[in-house]
Amino acid sequence: MEEYSLDNFSINDIKEGKIILVDKPLRWTSFDVVKYIRKSLQLKFKVRKIKVGHAGTLDPLATGLLIICIGKQTKSISEYQNLSKTYTGKFKLGESTLSYDAETPVNKKFKYEHITYDDLKNLANDFIGRNLQRPPMFSAIKKDGKRLYEYARENKEIDIDEREIDIHNFEIVDFTSPYVDFKIECSKGTYIRSIANDFGKRLNSGSYLYELRRTKIGDFCVLNAIDIK
Repeated sequence: MEEYSLDNFSINDIKEGKIILVDKPLRWTSFDVVKYIRKSLQLKFKVRKIKVGHAGTLDPLATGLLIICIGKQTKSISEYQNLSKTYTGKFKLGESTLSYDAETPVNKKFKYEHITYDDLKNLANDFIGRNLQRPPMFSAIKKDGKRLYEYARENKEIDIDEREIDIHNFEIVDFTSPYVDFKIECSKGTYIRSIANDFGKRLNSGSYLYELRRTKIGDFCVLNAIDIK
């Protein structure tokens, strides 16, 4: 943990470059974390300009591991972004939202009493491997120079291209209806929100992402991350 903390950070680390592992708090944006780290280092070393960036966005309602790159390490952001990710969390069955998570209100309700634990495990296995996934409308992906969430807020329907993703492992950890606890290991660019939405549809019901936590990026683990709450 010491290797990735602010406590033993030196001015030379800013010049040569270093990474910091952060456990992103709930409702913080990834950019909020970047601003916090930059301001902390500016105050500590009395410097004005410090290059700081994050290697992979987490939604405000998600918690967990962010890799923050300092100085010359910002040139390696794409390398960290390409690493596989591990997430844990909960789906809520029987309901759906436009954002596929708890950011927007429930817009539809479905029956879910027919769903069994075996149904969940069998379906999770079907998701493993390379798949085409359609990103959610409430996302920062650009189409024709505009963010998808901007179209969504204007209630405009547009075609969203599918993207190839790779789900390495999908485990159903627990099932206390209507909540499904899961663990997913996946490639860069995978939207867990979209998995939640697709999961519900394939169960002849509905589902949205109720909780999400990123626990690993490659070999980097949230257990070694600093807490900035």
